[in-house]
Amino acid sequence: MAGPDTLAVYVHWPFCLSKCPYCDFNSHVAAGIDHARWRAALLREIDHYADRTPGRLVISIFFGGGTPSLMEPATTAAVIEHIGRRWRLDEGVEITLEANPTSVESARLAGFRDAGVNRVSLGVQALNDADLKFLGREHSARDALAAVDLAGRLFNRFSFDLIYARPGQTVEGWVAEMRQALSHAVGHLSVYQLTIEEGTPFYARHARGEFRIPDEDTAAALYEATQAVLGEAGLPAYEISNHARPGEESRHNLAYWRYGDYAGIGPGAHGRLTIGGEKRATRQHRAPAIWLERVERDGHATQAELPVILEERLTEMLMMGLRTAEGVPAERFRRETGLEMRAALDAGRLARLVEGGFLVADEAGLRATPEGRQRLNAVLPALLG
Repeated sequence: MAGPDTLAVYVHWPFCLSKCPYCDFNSHVAAGIDHARWRAALLREIDHYADRTPGRLVISIFFGGGTPSLMEPATTAAVIEHIGRRWRLDEGVEITLEANPTSVESARLAGFRDAGVNRVSLGVQALNDADLKFLGREHSARDALAAVDLAGRLFNRFSFDLIYARPGQTVEGWVAEMRQALSHAVGHLSVYQLTIEEGTPFYARHARGEFRIPDEDTAAALYEATQAVLGEAGLPAYEISNHARPGEESRHNLAYWRYGDYAGIGPGAHGRLTIGGEKRATRQHRAPAIWLERVERDGHATQAELPVILEERLTEMLMMGLRTAEGVPAERFRRETGLEMRAALDAGRLARLVEGGFLVADEAGLRATPEGRQRLNAVLPALLG
């Protein structure tokens, strides 16, 4: 549970074998990687932030990317060990590593388990080869399911991702794919709607009319089918795109959504840290080569560190918290802002959204209804202006 003395640690590994055409993350294809040099730099940046937040209890570590399963397991082990030395590790610390389900990377999963990883998240994305090829993935559907089954044998907790609203996808086809996924899933699934992000290869191809994604009505029907099928299977949505059996929620992601503190380590990583009673936003340099040089020179590659003013804290907390089924508890709002929620929000805007069936506001706090979470991109501006 995120609290004022707890900390989540995000470690960004920026390298991939190839760049997926839909991806707008900070990921890069590199011909060669000096693993020893990168390992030393990650440890140095951990030192920088540990010096500024001593004594914190680390409740989760997340290796994201990029493709962290391209790291050497020895690097993963060194980072975990160093985090435990510089901060304190919670007895039940969740340590997640994102992995691609190619046969080569799957063979490394046992090494990551031995390094201390206790949860993996697999980027499956689709369960048919035609759509995997369209998405630019390096694995086949057979590879994906083999990796999922291997993860189930090696780890007590694992998850995998699927993308829906793909070109030509029907509700019937998506329901069948989810049922196939559920025959392999155990406790957690992440299910994302395909979006066309500016600056990606898909953006240019979509603009040229090379493919079309489902229209708004079809996308809404696919979303509703997702909620129904996974909910009936015992994996309700605890956040817009994440489904889990009770107790199997991603503790790391909950730290974000509950507006807890987190340290961002590695190229482009963001953080939110309470230092001296003040919430501060940190951002590391995005470019891997520049990040590496600056860490070796200065001990960190922080490109920006700014105080999060009251209005920004309020907005960030609602933007993150309303994504979840639990919403934003009144006590958390009060602790972060020093204000009562109803006094801080525009009464007219709030009343209209409550009357419209999009939000629930009561003594417990503020939360979005299922209809509100489905339309959160419109609800948030209507609430915050």
